[in-house]
Amino acid sequence: MCIGSGDACLARKARQGLGRRVACGMIWADDPAFCAPTLPAIWLVATPARPANRADRSRLRRETAQAVLARQDRFAEAGAEIGHLASGQPVLRARPGLHLSLATRGGVVAVGLARSAVGVDVEAVDPAGEIPFALLHPQEREALGSLPGEAQAVAFALIWAAKEAYVKALGTGLLRAPESFAVALRAEAEFSVFDPERADSPRGQTRLIKNGGQVALAAAAIVLDAT
Repeated sequence: MCIGSGDACLARKARQGLGRRVACGMIWADDPAFCAPTLPAIWLVATPARPANRADRSRLRRETAQAVLARQDRFAEAGAEIGHLASGQPVLRARPGLHLSLATRGGVVAVGLARSAVGVDVEAVDPAGEIPFALLHPQEREALGSLPGEAQAVAFALIWAAKEAYVKALGTGLLRAPESFAVALRAEAEFSVFDPERADSPRGQTRLIKNGGQVALAAAAIVLDAT
């Protein structure tokens, strides 16, 4: 079984040489054919597509996610039909015990799969863009204010991707005011969330995606323990 500890899946993983475990217990992969031996797992799949509108982005996310899920053996019989809640959250109709999160930016599709609430997001790094400081927590504004140009743009993209991933995992989306909680970037591509509505400080993971040697995209993922 691919999501589990089956020998066949582990052998396939070794042959592919894809995915690696990181500090938060997540596996990251960039190949939609990668078979995750355990969860949570995050796929960052680069595609040639450049969707021009919301419908095209939605289609790209769904088709990429279905390609990823089709490689996970536990979906062989039940299928990988993706539906959506009224809030817009993607759900796996035949696998209510698994949680799914999707995102896309610049042709890269992020797919997150976990056994509890998961959120993923991808954001563009734009050194020429204006940072919406009013939408950030005071701690985030202070952290960004001390950084120079490009470093500030990269850090903002990471923070915003982490914030989006967190509210996706919560199930609120940006109905939750982004300035009402703080994201702190940490070493080893980790981040922490400080939310006055939670007793804990959940941690997630980030990734940077380069194009032509320059950082082009920032990705983040977080899994919230079931309560």
